[in-house]
Parts: sequence; C-alpha cells; structure tokens
Amino acid sequence: MSTPTPPAPRRARHLIDPANPPAPPSSRSLTNVQQWVMSVLAVTTIMHLSVGLVISAFFLDDSEVSARVGLSVIGAAFGVVAVAAGLAIHRRSPLSPWLLLGTLPGVVGLVLVLA
Repeated sequence: MSTPTPPAPRRARHLIDPANPPAPPSSRSLTNVQQWVMSVLAVTTIMHLSVGLVISAFFLDDSEVSARVGLSVIGAAFGVVAVAAGLAIHRRSPLSPWLLLGTLPGVVGLVLVLA
C-alpha cells in the first residue's frame, strides 16, 4: 500500500501565489498614458504662451495697432503649433482640421484689439 500524500496547504485568496504571479501591466497601456500626459503638457504649455501673447497685445497702447495685431497673429501661430504638437505626439498627421482650433486665441485677440 502506498502512503497517502497530505493535501497541499490552502492559500488565502488575498495573498499572491508565487507559482502564478500576476501579469505585469501591458507596455501598450503605459505608452498610451505617457502619450496622453505628454500631449496634454505640451499643448497646455504652448497654449499658455499663445494666450499670454494675446493678453499682452490687449494691454499695449491703443496707438500701436500694428504691434497689437502682430502679437495676436503670433499668438494664433503658437496656437496652431500647440495643436500640431499634440497631434504629432499621438503619431497623427499634423495637417488636420483641428489646426483651426489653434487659431482661436489669435482670432479672439484680434476681435478684442480691433474693437
């Protein structure tokens, strides 16, 4: 007769089983999160620069209309760069209708400056 083998000790459910470790998070989801964080940081930073230029144009002397318009146009250009940077970080074509969204600070600035 063979001797019976004792049953394996039962492991509590809340403990990690060293024989079957949990799967590490996929690198794809980590890359996706990194892309979103980087694009949000880049777009918000460049948009702050764009809006700052438009605000500075608003506070220039009223007699310097060309300088006010110039700063608003530069603000619009930086807004377009911000949107293009966000698209490029996500590996999408920077030439997109979304670029029109980047001109919004400059257009608002022109309306305020020329009013």
